Amino acid sequence: MLCIIDYGSGNIAAIANICERERIPHIITHDPARFDAATHFLLPGVGAFDPTVETLRVSGILPALETAVMEQRKPIMGICVGMHLLADSSDEGRHQGLGWIPGHVTRIDIQALKQPPHLPHMGWNDIAGDPGDPLLMGIDLERGFYFLHSYFFEAHNPEDVVATVTYGTELPCIVRRGHVIGAQFHPEKSHANGIRLIKNFVGVA
Repeated sequence: MLCIIDYGSGNIAAIANICERERIPHIITHDPARFDAATHFLLPGVGAFDPTVETLRVSGILPALETAVMEQRKPIMGICVGMHLLADSSDEGRHQGLGWIPGHVTRIDIQALKQPPHLPHMGWNDIAGDPGDPLLMGIDLERGFYFLHSYFFEAHNPEDVVATVTYGTELPCIVRRGHVIGAQFHPEKSHANGIRLIKNFVGVA
């Protein structure tokens, strides 16, 4: 059962549509009381770092999610800003992140970008990674994913980086530490590759 955490993020409906089409059992909720029914969590993200952290704290979602993920060891995948929340901190805000994957969210260096518009990084981009990795099985790396961001997850430990994207320079686009995963791109906008990534995450053939 995939729990899509609803804290007002704009891409929840698109993710739910994928789950419905692919018959992935799922719930959409902001109620921590329903977290016990979940086997996996998806933390979407559209917006800025600090307001998202504040919303999760005020809503009471954060402590319940920490129990489910860090104590009960249930897998979670954060998307875009949801990925950034997994870091320790961010250039985009003053709040602390969850710190579940050691790292800092850094603004993309515009000096490394050769062609305008420099930021945000928007549109389709191929990625580099091990096609044999369970998370990337069946994914067309050359087709890649749809990106929309100005910040990236700078992982402290290189072994936590599963895949990278080149935009001016090489940037991590999938990070993973154990059962905690972050994806910089938007699977819900990435057609077959995005569907495959979600199915790989929840273990659906």
